[in-house]
Amino acid sequence: MTELDRDRTEKRPSPDALLEAAAREARGRLKIFLGAAPGVGKTYEMLTAAQARRREGVDVVVGVVETHGRRETEALLEGLEVVPRRHIDYRGRALDEMDLDAILARHPRLVLVDELAHTNAPGGRHPKRYLDVEELLAAGIDVYSTLNIQHVESLNDVVAQITRIRVRETVPDSILDRADDIEIIDLAPDELIQRLKEGKVYVPHQADRAVSHYFKPGNLTALRELALRRTAQRVDDQMLRYMQAHAISGPWAAGDRVLVCVNEFPSSLGLIRYAKRFSDRLHAPFTALYVETARTQKLSDAQRDRVADSLRFAERLGGEAVTLPGDRIADEVVRYACENNITQIVIGKSERSRWFEILHGSVVHELVRRTANISVHVISGNEEAAPSEGQVATQSGGNFDPIPYAVTVAIVAVAVGVGMVLQQSLRPASISLVFLTGILISAVRFGLFPSLFACGVSVLAYNFFFLPPVYTFTIADPENVVALFFFLVVAILASNVAGRARNQLVAARARARTNEELFGFSRKLAAIGSLDDLLWATVYQIAHMLKLHVVILMPSVQGIEVKAGYPPEDELDQADLAAARWTWEHSRAAGRGADTLPGAKRLFLPLRTGGGPIGVLGIDRDEPGPLLTPDARRLLDALADQAAIAIERITLTADIAGARMTAETERLRSALLTSISHDLRTPLASIIGALTSLRGFGDSYDGAVRAELMATIETEAERLNRFIGNLLDMTRLESGAIELKPAMVDVGEIVGTALQRARRFLADHRVDVDLAADLPMVRLDYLLFEQVLFNLLDNAAKYAPAGTLITVRARVVGEMILVSVIDEGPGIPPEDVERIFDKFYRVQAQDRQRAGTGLGLAISRGFIAAMGGTITAANRSDRSGAVFTVTLPAQPAAPRELDEQTDDNSDRR
Repeated sequence: MTELDRDRTEKRPSPDALLEAAAREARGRLKIFLGAAPGVGKTYEMLTAAQARRREGVDVVVGVVETHGRRETEALLEGLEVVPRRHIDYRGRALDEMDLDAILARHPRLVLVDELAHTNAPGGRHPKRYLDVEELLAAGIDVYSTLNIQHVESLNDVVAQITRIRVRETVPDSILDRADDIEIIDLAPDELIQRLKEGKVYVPHQADRAVSHYFKPGNLTALRELALRRTAQRVDDQMLRYMQAHAISGPWAAGDRVLVCVNEFPSSLGLIRYAKRFSDRLHAPFTALYVETARTQKLSDAQRDRVADSLRFAERLGGEAVTLPGDRIADEVVRYACENNITQIVIGKSERSRWFEILHGSVVHELVRRTANISVHVISGNEEAAPSEGQVATQSGGNFDPIPYAVTVAIVAVAVGVGMVLQQSLRPASISLVFLTGILISAVRFGLFPSLFACGVSVLAYNFFFLPPVYTFTIADPENVVALFFFLVVAILASNVAGRARNQLVAARARARTNEELFGFSRKLAAIGSLDDLLWATVYQIAHMLKLHVVILMPSVQGIEVKAGYPPEDELDQADLAAARWTWEHSRAAGRGADTLPGAKRLFLPLRTGGGPIGVLGIDRDEPGPLLTPDARRLLDALADQAAIAIERITLTADIAGARMTAETERLRSALLTSISHDLRTPLASIIGALTSLRGFGDSYDGAVRAELMATIETEAERLNRFIGNLLDMTRLESGAIELKPAMVDVGEIVGTALQRARRFLADHRVDVDLAADLPMVRLDYLLFEQVLFNLLDNAAKYAPAGTLITVRARVVGEMILVSVIDEGPGIPPEDVERIFDKFYRVQAQDRQRAGTGLGLAISRGFIAAMGGTITAANRSDRSGAVFTVTLPAQPAAPRELDEQTDDNSDRR
């Protein structure tokens, strides 16, 4: 490759940048007017820009604009179409909100939506206004909006530190990241304060309070810097995308990756915000990691919910949430960091006591020591102080179970009794092993804390009952003091090891039970063939494993409807149906606990595969609070993914079967039309021709000619009758309308009847009948078997040349009777032997091939199968020709039955 070619290759546009640009083309464009504080003129600048667009001929409407009584701002509304707001009655108060549906129906080119961080009144489709904006953008409508820097989620705690005021209404950073344009509305602090004093921002008494609290020069300067820095980051992202899309040489973003470790303490939210800001500065993605250990099982419900909220908060900020099971937190963090190329780790400063760190170790110290090539940032949580160990114990004290401690006392009492028995033959030092055994039993059965309690009680009991002087806690021999001390140390270490082993065993059993249920569920899904059974199995499995109420909705002609539920439930209320439809249409979660339609009773999640959405899963429970913990959400995702794949498999199987049936139907239809258009018209043409000759020239024909024409009419009419009979017989076979009338019959008699019927088209052939003398009576349907022989003789006459021999042979072989029709024709091509019994299939036409529908052999196979026999085709081994063999079971009849059937056969003849 030349230098020029290499240079051209390196300057190709980035595919990812081009795909991102293409995706943006399908959406509306979002422009945010960003200010450092209220009153800098964001709404004014937005309206000024909108008026300029209107003068350019752009269709501009006002969705919602708050003028706050400012006359210069209200003047800019003149000439702009304002969409009437929607009136909502909330707790006796009339509230006005933006009418999202009216804007979507109006579908302008550009809509103005003020105050992006606004919280909508309850009862709306979305709880936040920025979600309304997302829907407008998805509909292809451009949006102008305004936002203050204190409402950006990742900067919330920073603004609170600066102003001493925490803002509750926030907007995810992803909204700013997806904005096409950000225009910073900057105003010097002195000018803004002057506007406040002039009453251009707030009324006079509010302005005085604002100047003395929020609008201090120092606060405004810090907020101004935050706004400028955040806008600079966005500009840098835009510049990088532009360079990549246009193949402009320049520096690329560094390959940093940030990992933040979260726990059950409230300070995790502050850590996540720091990690978000830090990753933004590095232009790097960030991941929030939580490690589930045996201690996780002991957390209170509030602490579990706090972990789940922290992970969801990280996802809202644009990060990835990961939960890993493990024994030691530091080991799992280091392993994940090495496997995922993490370069920066953010972890909170430990607030635990020194004693706790001595017993359990310090995660922070281990990470710093073991991550030589990874930077570790130890941050002091500033959201709330982490509770101390005593507080944690108090929080979970309601779950204290005295039974393990009572059983532990009983175990120590048993150890004392055993020691009393053994002290006659053992020294006191050996008796300590009895107590050590009891301590291990307590640790394995109940865990660490009951075993530590057992250590203390065992030391006291050992001293009181077995160390002289006995029945006192006094120790006379210094050697016994040393022995007792080391006994205590060994007991604590052994109980700690045994307790940890027990916790690992409990966690492993729980994971194994979950994996076993998942494996059993996958096997159950693999064995299910119908969609209804699959949906029922899915809702039952999810309800059983997660203790939830579950419904599954699938698309139908009416839209989307419930297909399965556990407990069985066929109807949803209007709020749930609206949330389910939203989830189906947008492939995103909606309903309880989600950002969209949170007033619904259930949370609806999309069931999707690589091929797209295939259904909607709805879950709820009677208890209030979060529906799913992190581990429950992970389990639900696994179950839902398996179910989605199984549903897609059954759907695809049905589609394939339908396509195969359609193709087969089309093939049969084409073959039938060909048969009707050619094979049925041929005898009709002969009949019509003969009749026309007789009608037009009958008087001029002599008797011989008229007899020949009449014979032609009769022959072709019989031929036409056979064709129609074959079609009717095949219809009867496929519809299952064949009704057997079995009777004991003589094979020779049926052969004679078939030859008599076929005498007309066998007239040009020699026929030999070779029937064994010991042929028994056979139980079969007389008329159906006669039709089979007739079809075989007809087939032989078609393909065997005139004058050749056609043989009908019958033999007894073991317990079977073999009836064969043998001809001296050209035989069957090897590639056609397996297909010769297919409907409408015929061997390649030859010059003297007789017309036919291709149904005779297929009908014969169907009739013989109905009578419990088989029919095969083969080529002769001694010369050219084909052999068709019918195999039937030989069933001897009782004498009385034989007499009755003989009379019936006589009547049939």
